[in-house]
Amino acid sequence: MLLLRRGDFGPDVAEVRATLTRLGLLSDPQPSQVFDLPVEHAVRTFQQQRGLITDGLVGPATYRALRDATFNLGDRPLAFLMSQPVTGDDVSALQERLLELGYDAGRANGEFGHQTEQALRSFQRDYGLMVDGMCGPNTVRALRQLQPKVRGGRPVFLREQERVRRAGPRLSGKRIIIDPGHGGADRGVVVDGVSEADVMLDLARKLEGKMAATGMEALLTRGPNHCPDEGERARFANEAGADLILSLHSDANRSALASGVASFHFGTGNGTSSTVGEALAGFIQREIVARTGLTDCGTHPKSWDMLRMTRCTAVRVEVGYLTNAGDRQRLANPSFRDVVAEGILVAVKRLYLLGQNDQPTGTFTLSDLLKHELATGTTPR
Repeated sequence: MLLLRRGDFGPDVAEVRATLTRLGLLSDPQPSQVFDLPVEHAVRTFQQQRGLITDGLVGPATYRALRDATFNLGDRPLAFLMSQPVTGDDVSALQERLLELGYDAGRANGEFGHQTEQALRSFQRDYGLMVDGMCGPNTVRALRQLQPKVRGGRPVFLREQERVRRAGPRLSGKRIIIDPGHGGADRGVVVDGVSEADVMLDLARKLEGKMAATGMEALLTRGPNHCPDEGERARFANEAGADLILSLHSDANRSALASGVASFHFGTGNGTSSTVGEALAGFIQREIVARTGLTDCGTHPKSWDMLRMTRCTAVRVEVGYLTNAGDRQRLANPSFRDVVAEGILVAVKRLYLLGQNDQPTGTFTLSDLLKHELATGTTPR
């Protein structure tokens, strides 16, 4: 899939225009093959609705989301295909419906995976349908006829909250995936010899060391010479049975004045949001801002693969802008990265404290944390 932008022309653009028209985002009485300003505005609207980067460009993620948006539940049979998973809005609708009926289909991420198949089989078994794990006409009819057992509250995210509560306040034994962005030939943002890939790998290693000191098991998604795509990183985290995923990046902007830190959690942009992810993103944001003085660029819901395709809570942190001279100078300093790593670790601790016996933001030190982990199961006051 080529990157499409305003000014492009051809059958790929015509397909995008047709999809946007079908979704009610574009009025196209005379079909065209030109990527013009109305198309860019429609793409931006769609991206905002879907929790994608709102840049008006149609790349792989936006194209996939446009394609997925064309499917409604019942349009086609749905089944688990290991080699090429089925994706689409119809899958999301199926997952949401199963969750409402009390079946744990996992996060409604629009991908028909093993957990969705198991939930569907359980539903079919309970309601006397053929137990084949395929969502065909009879299963769709049954799903539409039944009243849900749960309304509102997003059951899958309530389960996330309960897992955090049951995990207890101590960090020891928890498994965390640390995901330094880019890697290998992909250096990410590079300005004046400072590369995002190198800086984030070092930050990840500092965070890994601090986590190991508390008794946590920290796993990195990559080394210096490897760059898995987001899908591979998400699969690694799922297969590892992680408790949390922390994805580390730095940012760039055409304006050299852009600076600061931002944190992202899973959310579709239409109100569906991971409550635990939102809480962790908020803790990370506040700790880094309090400890470094970086500009607070807030927390935001996104549907990026690393946030959407992982079964556990995932947060992505964009630490500074390498295109900003001040941010770049600080990120190049190992001592600054050490402060950021401590802030992230303390934020994770705050998540598991559930607000009990907490301390003011920016004051909880690694030494405090280690004393707690090595002493009793209670938190220092």
